[in-house]
Amino acid sequence: MIKLRMLEGLKPERVMYYFEEISKIPRCSHDEKRISDYLAKIGNNLGLEVIQDEALNIIIKKPASKGYENSPIVVLQGHMDMVGEKTEDSNHDFSKDPIKLELDGDYIVSRETTLGADNGIAVAMALAILESKEISHPPLEVLITSNEESGMSGAAALDPNNIEGKILINIDSEEEGTILVSCAGGERNIITIPIEWNKLSDNKELYELIVTGLKGGHSGMEIHKGRGNANKIMGRILDVMNRKIDIDLCYIEGGSKSNAIPRYAKAIISIPNDIIEETKILVSNIEKDLRFELNSSDKDITLVLEKAKEDKSKVFSNETKTRVITSLMLLPNGVQTMSMDIGGLVESSNNVGVIKTMENDITIESAMRSSIGTLKNHISNEIRLLAETIGAQWESSSAYPAWEYNKDSYIRDVFKEAYKEIYGKDINIAAIHAGLECGLFKEKFGDMDMVSFGPNMYGVHAPGEKLSISSTERTYNLLLKVLERIQ
Repeated sequence: MIKLRMLEGLKPERVMYYFEEISKIPRCSHDEKRISDYLAKIGNNLGLEVIQDEALNIIIKKPASKGYENSPIVVLQGHMDMVGEKTEDSNHDFSKDPIKLELDGDYIVSRETTLGADNGIAVAMALAILESKEISHPPLEVLITSNEESGMSGAAALDPNNIEGKILINIDSEEEGTILVSCAGGERNIITIPIEWNKLSDNKELYELIVTGLKGGHSGMEIHKGRGNANKIMGRILDVMNRKIDIDLCYIEGGSKSNAIPRYAKAIISIPNDIIEETKILVSNIEKDLRFELNSSDKDITLVLEKAKEDKSKVFSNETKTRVITSLMLLPNGVQTMSMDIGGLVESSNNVGVIKTMENDITIESAMRSSIGTLKNHISNEIRLLAETIGAQWESSSAYPAWEYNKDSYIRDVFKEAYKEIYGKDINIAAIHAGLECGLFKEKFGDMDMVSFGPNMYGVHAPGEKLSISSTERTYNLLLKVLERIQ
């Protein structure tokens, strides 16, 4: 029999149906109108109350099933947008192409792009529950927010008067058997370096310098793995070259999302004609050093030096070049502090995520995270001071608060009991070094009782992202058991 759907026959069937449907709809951050309208249409077709606000957030309210009319209202929450990352040779267009789903044993995977299981699987679970007439549950408010991945502006814009529930289940975690009860806060920082231009010398040739072959990953969940940051590595290479060779810089780019560890960076440099071979040897030696240093985390790192494919008549002035290299060398990156209270938890970090060259300036965007507000402010001040020292502009945006641990949580206890009933063992309770919307909800709704959980996912925010099928089924069954227990 020929399957009409890639995920046909997989369980839970309706969850998989909706996940496949969602995967057909382009939904990167800031491009969410189509997915928001789709969700509103589903809610309306089910005859449920639907709220679609100006930020494209969707709230769908479903009355309690029989016998649960007096139970507390529960908010099921996820986000509709996804991070759009693809391999360097992929021609995928995130503005119009569906995500190509493949099956690999127990996994749903997208080879060339991100899969969007973060957080499409939450949306799929919520829709399956909304349409069901058989599931036992309290009154529900399904909240699907917009633009979580690029600043959480949807959650920030949410009108608290549209939400009545005081219990919230966030389905945006990536490790089965664990519930999260605390998360880091964060913000974005941007350094803007004005460009002063000089004429390209006649005795120099333009070359592309490329950093590739890195694994990348989620800048919160995987920052502790010590993976190479292509932008920082590019700064290091340019610094070495600049001290040994008379190079000019006329273009630089790296990364695509501030909350993803950059896997790729490119610079266009000019090299004196008489030292081309010497420069190639230097780059080769740097590559050997980097492969030795990153052997455990990024053994496939590759440096490419080849003739530029585009002509440029101008290069950065020495002062502009120095500002760029200094910024990349001195910007804090990676783990900054570890928690002394929770073993193995990253307390604060920074990710130098995106470099762009525009007509008149270069921008370097970082994403920082911390579970302690004063440490977040300290890292931000380090970046501000660096910008001021080199004569660049600095700005901070998209700040969101941490979600602090609640020692008296009803919903946490319900999860513990339900998990124990199903599996006969204790569920793991943890904090996370990543930004969850729970921090904003806590600030916006006050005494909201929250947990976060989800199925096993791997390689989130990078091409090849995959979702465990069996874990999705178990996680969904746990959610149904939790809803059944809330009286």
